[in-house]
Amino acid sequence: MERVEKFLKEAQTYFLATVDGDQPRVRPFGTIHIFEGKLYIQTGKVKDVSKQIHANPKVEICACKGAEWLRVAGELVEDDRVEAKVSMLDAYPDLKQMYSAEDENTEVFYLKNAVATFSSFTAEPEVVKF
Repeated sequence: MERVEKFLKEAQTYFLATVDGDQPRVRPFGTIHIFEGKLYIQTGKVKDVSKQIHANPKVEICACKGAEWLRVAGELVEDDRVEAKVSMLDAYPDLKQMYSAEDENTEVFYLKNAVATFSSFTAEPEVVKF
């Protein structure tokens, strides 16, 4: 899991895929953080992505870094504890301009049943589960 977090932080931007009915939706994300041994992302409840995650928590993340890429498939589980939100916002202080751990909008999710696949054009894929 630490290797996945490191890759995504170094990539800076990753893409999160959700489902909206029968239509896939993909958008850029940047927040990734380990808290209490789980890998978390953050968003706002007012966003469509939040509604899509609540309707179907199965997601996939994809990021590229040079000639390598990472895909992470799993389920997102909401953690509505203030402590989890504080930890995320402390890791990304710029977000505090838009979000607060105690507002009605800030939302954090952790990955469950995750399967991460590290790939490149020059090596065999490597799979990590967490």
